[in-house]
Amino acid sequence: MSWSHVAFVARRVRQSLWELLWSHVLTSGTMATSLFVFGVFILLQENLQHMLNGWGDQIQINTYLANDVGTDQVEAMMDRIRAMPEVEGLRHISKEQAWNDFQTALGAQSAVLEGLPSDVLPASFEITVKRSYRDPPQVHDLAARLGKINGIAAVEYPQQWVDRLNLFVLAVQWAKWALGGILFIATFFIVGSTVRLALLARKDEIEIMQFVGASEELIRAPFVVEGMLQGTVGAGVSLFCLWLCYVLLQQYLVGHLALFGPKMQLRFLDPASITMIVVIGLLLGGLGSLFSLRRFLRTWRG
Repeated sequence: MSWSHVAFVARRVRQSLWELLWSHVLTSGTMATSLFVFGVFILLQENLQHMLNGWGDQIQINTYLANDVGTDQVEAMMDRIRAMPEVEGLRHISKEQAWNDFQTALGAQSAVLEGLPSDVLPASFEITVKRSYRDPPQVHDLAARLGKINGIAAVEYPQQWVDRLNLFVLAVQWAKWALGGILFIATFFIVGSTVRLALLARKDEIEIMQFVGASEELIRAPFVVEGMLQGTVGAGVSLFCLWLCYVLLQQYLVGHLALFGPKMQLRFLDPASITMIVVIGLLLGGLGSLFSLRRFLRTWRG
C-alpha cells in the first residue's frame, strides 16, 4: 500500500470518527464492558492463584496450647515436636506475642481491639512442614499426631483450604473463558452492526470507488482500522476501570488481607494479562469489522 493510500485511509478514519462519533463511542463502550468483565475474572484468578501459591510454598500447622500449660511443659512439647521427621521449623508464640502480631496485622484498624484483655489469644506453636512431607495425607497424619500431645488444645492447617481454593481457581478459570466467550461473540456482532451503519452512510462513495476500480483492500482498510481503534480504546477503558477497582479494593481490604500473612496482598494484572486484553480488543474490533465487510460487500455486489 502506497503512502497516498495510507493518507486516504487516515482521512477516511478521521472523517468517520467525526461523523459517526456516538456509534463509535457506543461500540467502544460495549467492548470495554466485555473486556472489563473478562479482566475481573483474570484479576480474581491471578490473586487467588497468588494466595494459593503463598499457602502452598510454606505449609504451616498451627497448634494452640491450653491455658494451663506451664513453661517447663512448653519446652518439653517443643523438644518432642522437633524430633518428628516431618518438622522443618518450630516457633513458639506466647499470648503476648500473639496479641502484638494481631495488632500489627490490623494496622490502622487495631483500635477495634480496645477494651479486650491482652491475653485473650492463646499461646501457640507455628510448625513448618518439610517440602518432602507436604502431601495432604502426610500433613493430615502429622496434624493428628500433634493433636494427641497433652497440652495442645487445637490443631489447624491450611491444606483443606488450599484444596478448596484450588478447585475455586479452576472454576474461575473456566467461567472466565465461558462468560468471556459469550460476551465476545455479542461484541463481535455489535462491531459488525456499527460497520454496516458506516457502510450505509458511505454507500455512494463506495460505489464510486468500485466504479473507478479501487481494490477491496483499500475499501476495507478504513473500516478495519476503525474497528481496531475501537478495540484499543475499549481495552484502555477496561484496564483503567480495573485499576480503579483494584485501588479501591486494596484500600478496603488491606487490614483484612494482612490477617492471612504479609504475602497475602492484592496484585494487579501482570504484563502478559494486560497485553492479552489489548490484543483481544484489537482482534475483536479488526476481525468483527472484516467479517461484516465481507458479508455486506458480497451482498452488495449481488
